[in-house]
Amino acid sequence: MKELSIRLERGAKTPLYEQLKQHLIEQIRSGVLPPGARLPATRDLADQLDIGRISVVSAYEDLKQAGYLEAHVGRGTFVADHPPEENTAALTGSAFFQDASIRELVRMAARPGVISFAMGTPPDEFLPVGIIQQAIDAVLARDGASALAYEAPEGFSPLREAIAQMVGESGIEVRADDVLITGGCQQALDLAVQALLNPGDVVLTSSPTYAGFLDIAQARGITPVGVPVDRYGMRTDMLEALIAENRPRLLYVAPTYHNPTGTVMPAYRREELLAVAAQYRLPVLEDGVYQDLTFTTAPPPPLKAMDDTDLVMHASSFSKIMMPGMRIGYLIVGERLRRRLVRVKQAADVCTPALNQRAMHHVLTGGQLNTHLEAVRSALLTRRSALLDALERHLPEAAWHEPKGGLYVWVLLPEDGPSAAELLVHAIGQGTAFAPGPLFHLDGAGVHALRLNLAAHPPDVIEEGVRRLGFVWAQQAEHYQPASRPTSPLL
Repeated sequence: MKELSIRLERGAKTPLYEQLKQHLIEQIRSGVLPPGARLPATRDLADQLDIGRISVVSAYEDLKQAGYLEAHVGRGTFVADHPPEENTAALTGSAFFQDASIRELVRMAARPGVISFAMGTPPDEFLPVGIIQQAIDAVLARDGASALAYEAPEGFSPLREAIAQMVGESGIEVRADDVLITGGCQQALDLAVQALLNPGDVVLTSSPTYAGFLDIAQARGITPVGVPVDRYGMRTDMLEALIAENRPRLLYVAPTYHNPTGTVMPAYRREELLAVAAQYRLPVLEDGVYQDLTFTTAPPPPLKAMDDTDLVMHASSFSKIMMPGMRIGYLIVGERLRRRLVRVKQAADVCTPALNQRAMHHVLTGGQLNTHLEAVRSALLTRRSALLDALERHLPEAAWHEPKGGLYVWVLLPEDGPSAAELLVHAIGQGTAFAPGPLFHLDGAGVHALRLNLAAHPPDVIEEGVRRLGFVWAQQAEHYQPASRPTSPLL
């Protein structure tokens, strides 16, 4: 098998895997790669081109679906005997994802019959339809047409007051004026980025991190720099060196039930982080969206509750606990930045829908939220136990830590076996899916990691989904070196 002659342009807008696909198509059509020619193993070609293995896997899988390549178990990947003469529509929509795409991942995982653990939201059965319907009816009866009109850009004043009172129970002492209502936590994060950073500026974030924040960084033209994590979350001992080297304008952190790893930053690290931020006058954007999804003992107070420098902005929402589709989030920010953020918010969407805000206020002041939260926490604990038990039975080669709250279990596959990308391609064919690790990394790392949503299904469906996953793993790992249980700083 000769070495392929392929040159990729790393600075081009076209993703590397798309460039690789086109090079292979050209060589197949020109006869450089004739029918039956064996292609290099994904690992070997990735090493040759000095790119992530996921790029090669993605290119190969797309070309298989388009009819250019064929895979033979135990033998490798070959040029098809009768490759298509023209590029096919299968190549216009990636059969896998690279660089971008949460939407593509969701599309693939949403196929009928697939038991998907890939989503980042609670399941439909967790959403309190009756409570929301009652709240909307009550608001319309009370407020009439004003519930359908524009609100102030800052948000519905009574809702801001209710949120200020609610977060006060976790130690965050703020006034209603410090609360900005947003279209979900995602918009809260985006507004903070827009208000503080210019294109080309650097933001520090954990690695891995929330994939939606990487989308924001890409859309706003800012440069994310990763801070390593371990089982206690972000490595605060590495912050000073990274700040000195990169001169960031913002630090984004999710200290409680971090997405995707589920870790909780202990109090001493929170204090270290705040001390470093104060030393360098570095604004901190805290993502607290999972703070209330606690299974056992309460986590440490939010960073905002420990902040005496007014450097911390606290973003959260009700999307993970109550009503994701109604997009009610909030950003708590001090007076220094409030006016700037309100201007950015007004330019983004004028205001968050009045009816949704007023309905959420009705729920908060009526006490239904706490009752609903208790039921959700109980269900999450049951489903977490079911998922961990199923992993022990069906995927014992992998490693994970037990989350104390949130929605996710971060699983590490043996490094001498199939990557998460390879596994996902085959898993979907067997009717199960997950979110692969590279989706959450800045640099294509996390090749052997995957995220499972522990809330996605009831226990019996969890069992079947993990059984399918274990079956696919065993099938694919058979052709690799014998697997060993991985070690990880998360464990």
